[in-house]
Amino acid sequence: MKSKLLTVAAAACTVAVLNTSCTVESTNPFMQEYTTPFEIPPFEKIAYEHYLPAFEEGIKQQKAEIDSIVNNPATPTFENTILAMDMSGELLEKVAIVFFALTESNSSPEMIEISEKAMPMYSQHSDEISMNDALFERVKYIYDRIDSVEYTTPQRRAIEDTYKSFARNGALLDADKKAELMQLNLTLTDLYLKYNKNILTATNAFELVVDDESKLAGLPASNIAVAAEEAAKRGHEGKWVFTLHAPSRLPLLQFADNRDLRQQMYEGYITLASKDSTDNKPIIKEIVKNRVLKARLLGFDTYADYMTDNVMAKTVKNAEDLLMKIWEPAVKRVKEEVAEMQAVVDAEGGDFKIAPWDYYYYAEKVRKQKYDLDENQVREYFACDSVVKGVFHMAQRLYGITFTEMPDAPKYHPEVKVYDVTDEKGEHVSVFMTDYFPRDSKRQGAWMSEFKGAYTAADGTQVRPVIYNVGNFSKPTADTPSLLTLDEVETLFHEFGHGLHGMLTRAELKSQAGTNVDRDFVELPSQIHEHWALEPELLKVYARHYKTGEVMPDELIAKLQASATHNQGFATTELAGAALLDLQWGKINTTDDVDVEEFEKQVAAQLGLPAEVQFRYRSTYFKHIFGSDGYAAGYYTYLWAEVLDADGYELFAEKGVFDPETARSFKENILEMGGSEDPMKLYVKFRGQEPNPDALLRNRGLK
Repeated sequence: MKSKLLTVAAAACTVAVLNTSCTVESTNPFMQEYTTPFEIPPFEKIAYEHYLPAFEEGIKQQKAEIDSIVNNPATPTFENTILAMDMSGELLEKVAIVFFALTESNSSPEMIEISEKAMPMYSQHSDEISMNDALFERVKYIYDRIDSVEYTTPQRRAIEDTYKSFARNGALLDADKKAELMQLNLTLTDLYLKYNKNILTATNAFELVVDDESKLAGLPASNIAVAAEEAAKRGHEGKWVFTLHAPSRLPLLQFADNRDLRQQMYEGYITLASKDSTDNKPIIKEIVKNRVLKARLLGFDTYADYMTDNVMAKTVKNAEDLLMKIWEPAVKRVKEEVAEMQAVVDAEGGDFKIAPWDYYYYAEKVRKQKYDLDENQVREYFACDSVVKGVFHMAQRLYGITFTEMPDAPKYHPEVKVYDVTDEKGEHVSVFMTDYFPRDSKRQGAWMSEFKGAYTAADGTQVRPVIYNVGNFSKPTADTPSLLTLDEVETLFHEFGHGLHGMLTRAELKSQAGTNVDRDFVELPSQIHEHWALEPELLKVYARHYKTGEVMPDELIAKLQASATHNQGFATTELAGAALLDLQWGKINTTDDVDVEEFEKQVAAQLGLPAEVQFRYRSTYFKHIFGSDGYAAGYYTYLWAEVLDADGYELFAEKGVFDPETARSFKENILEMGGSEDPMKLYVKFRGQEPNPDALLRNRGLK
């Protein structure tokens, strides 16, 4: 997942561990030039007291910069208006990038208190820029005369995107409606804060305590050890505690023989943030109402129409049409998968029908039967450090870059690792940071963002970025290193693909660099790199047994290849169902109260969602779409981009997975270009043709 929070300044999504005991220095670190290597934020110097003053001063400075643009007596040009806007707000960006990182990965009561003041301030400032009539007039002057000047392709795209961004953010409204829109945005900002706070609080409050060791039968020893450590940490000595974090939840669902235990975990997850003081249903109702009002105000029938208007899909119908092409074969495959699992239940004398909490468990049993593949055996070859070496080797082979650890570099948490990324000439390309294990203060999921953006300075110097990946992967224990599941391996490759998009960018403008692309294009670099995870040639490099160092044997690699599309009916139905639920939320055009649970049931019934499968995320914890507006009416983008990545990888498969020419073309046309040209044109430059939608079905084994 590429993390984006607000639209004016780039935002990040991890958190530094703050030095809360330090005395606040007389100088604010945000208001000084960073003297750290490659201008990594000096995390150890940042205290809570520094944020609000830096926000206030950053907003003040950017207001002055905007006033300077507006009051410039010269005729509006690309340089004195569009580029000047792109370069404004340096201090505000510095503090926002760190702060929004901190609120996601190391939340605390102090950070929540700061958020409640900073977020409205930041949102209002963004609106004031977007609704500045005099500023918009300068942009409009340039836009109206765009064909009379010979602009470069990136400049022309920047002009068009800037004009459209102003229009989408209220520049064409009259004064009263602008005020109304600004209030709606403030209300939504507050609702997003409450929604996210409830998810984190509810996640950390949940614990499944086991006091009978016999109930743990089937679970891997490493997961049992982690559960024992978690129990001790929570004051349950001699017991075992399982949480809703994926490295705890998913192994229990996949391996625990005790059906009641699986049901308790499953029901705990699907009811997350739906009860008592952390109930997100009332908040969802208000978010939906305010989004409807916002869409109407901006001239759209629905919020989904508003959100799809400025991306590759263009319309809600186009997004839905793609999803339904995937939905039908996926549901058909689910029926086949359930029949296979039910046969196992019946053969074992189980007197029950497959339920949602049985799916992971019996899918694993079917995999063992069909492919003689034991994921616990596979995990022994996927120590986290080895997998990291694998992605680094992939990047070196494809793009000629090398990663050198910087042990003394500033870090926002002791578990973070920092790398200097250099090209074949030894020149600095980027800083790359990784943060891979769960913490109570870190939200669930995995994501990528930046602590410093890339762009070309006025003197022609290329400013290089600081990029980071965050995950919630299986933790190491006292006896074993972190051993990743197949899903975690693919997730690590996925987020690293986003990282490459950020690290390798050569776009000149901040607003077009790296992952600043259409949101249904942003998942292409992440998803295409997942394909290398199980390529035999790369497995031979990085998949080594954590005890012996033995390379994964050919026999096991063959089993992995054979089972690559196992359980894809479930995975695809779960994902496509969530994307369709998201679009249905976005298509609501009334401000009447919506019963959240009933709405979900109606969508499931209309789709014919199999009883054994739930939506990938229930609405109360569907952070992608209700935690901000980043992926709202846009969760379909993962599957939209998969059409591109599956089709694109077929070219690599045809030419050779490490073919230098194909890699060069992908790097130059996709990774380096960012959002500086129309995404479909960039894709065609790389691929030589528009994508074939059937490639997705072939990739998932559904055709």
